Amino acid sequence: MSDTIASGPRALARRTFWETAGWSDATENALAADASFRRYFRLTRPDGSRAIVMDAPPEKEDVRPFVAVAEILEGFGYSTPRIVASDLADGFLLLEDLGDLTYTRALAGGYGERELYCLAGDLLADLARRDATPYADILPPYSDEKLLQETLLFVDWYLHPGVGLAIGEGARDAYIEAWKAVLPAARSGPDVLVLRDFHVDNMMVLDGRKGIAACGLLDFQDAVIGPASYDLVSLLQDSRRDIVPEIVGEVMQRYLDAVPELGDRAGFERSYRVLGVQRALKVFGIFARQSVLYGNHGYLVHIPRLWRLTMENFSDDALAPVRDWIEKHVPDDYRVTPPPGGRAP
Repeated sequence: MSDTIASGPRALARRTFWETAGWSDATENALAADASFRRYFRLTRPDGSRAIVMDAPPEKEDVRPFVAVAEILEGFGYSTPRIVASDLADGFLLLEDLGDLTYTRALAGGYGERELYCLAGDLLADLARRDATPYADILPPYSDEKLLQETLLFVDWYLHPGVGLAIGEGARDAYIEAWKAVLPAARSGPDVLVLRDFHVDNMMVLDGRKGIAACGLLDFQDAVIGPASYDLVSLLQDSRRDIVPEIVGEVMQRYLDAVPELGDRAGFERSYRVLGVQRALKVFGIFARQSVLYGNHGYLVHIPRLWRLTMENFSDDALAPVRDWIEKHVPDDYRVTPPPGGRAP
């Protein structure tokens, strides 16, 4: 039976899925939602054994990329949730339960920041050393077109309707051209498998495992093949928390020492800063859209940190075209946290 109210055809289909998979004696409890259409539920049996149900409505989400990437990462020896059962057509997965100790909770609970970040950086270094070529038919490329589309979320959601600053077509076109001039600097070395959402809410502390297997991985279904610096900047310029600068430097140095194939340090660091701004502007838009469309205002608290990181990255002259566009079109009084639900211009 379930602790949640199973109402509607979707809930009934989900329950039928996990009962058919052999968990008919379990209770079901909803877990916190993320910024997607996926929902997660924990199953608990009377003997205490647990599993996780991913519910991804097929008209909104596709679970097949999760399955494909999980298989790749498991083959590398990484700790991903083992897939116990699946219904790909209806968008249900039954997954191994890796527990509740995300990096976010572990850091809040007193785990060592240095140790956790070095562990995560070491995992990324191991990933960067692996040849991504065999997966080119499975994973899409992180193309300049895709990177550019993501940066437009800043204009189309954060500026308006987020903070109420309307941008005309001419200025929007100039923004696109600025990014076209900057993006080549993001590609300083060989492409690797990029997880894309490598941050504290998507990493688990698995105390019973050794080496990089002690870092559990969640939410990797959007993986692509692209610049190695993207995941490292996701980790070290996380919108969710500040990291001690000395730890950032140590993780970066360990990473570069471990992956000499990435080329010269200056080129990699330039790519890191360019993608730091690219990712931040994308996230500005995502957070504003969550507030405007879905009433999910909790992410807005991170906006000041995103602005600080963006302005720090703008110290690199490779970003001059985008920096100059921001200076011209986004006055200081619009570099703020949007009000819940956005603001009309």
